[in-house]
Amino acid sequence: MTDPRPSDLGDAIQEVTEKVQLLVREEIALAKAEMTVKVSRLLRGVVAGAVAAVFALFGLIYLLHAASWGIWELLDTGSGPWLGFLIVTLILFLLGAVGGLLAYRFIKKALPPTPVLAIEEAQLIRETVSGSLPQHTGTAVPEVRR
Repeated sequence: MTDPRPSDLGDAIQEVTEKVQLLVREEIALAKAEMTVKVSRLLRGVVAGAVAAVFALFGLIYLLHAASWGIWELLDTGSGPWLGFLIVTLILFLLGAVGGLLAYRFIKKALPPTPVLAIEEAQLIRETVSGSLPQHTGTAVPEVRR
């Protein structure tokens, strides 16, 4: 066997360096693409929810006004409709508290929007380069056999 020539070894090192740089750039591009998709989905949901909330608010104003007058007539108090409006107000505060709690839970689950696929692939690449067997199975990367 002959020893590899220094130029062949240098070419091989340069090729490996270029491949690693390309791999890092592709992983960064994957993370950017994944974050763009997640943020755009989140933004579309927020905009659609805001538009729906505006229309629902306009309808709710009339509905609550009618409910307050209806409760006043059902209770048949002669002192004025204030009791009907008070009951509707308390119900609204209760519903607002429940809605706020649900919103907090939904937002807590959605944040932070991390690029899970890019992180898993980076871990697999790091494990492959370091020579250890990958700890994660079920990805598109073939298993290393010795």
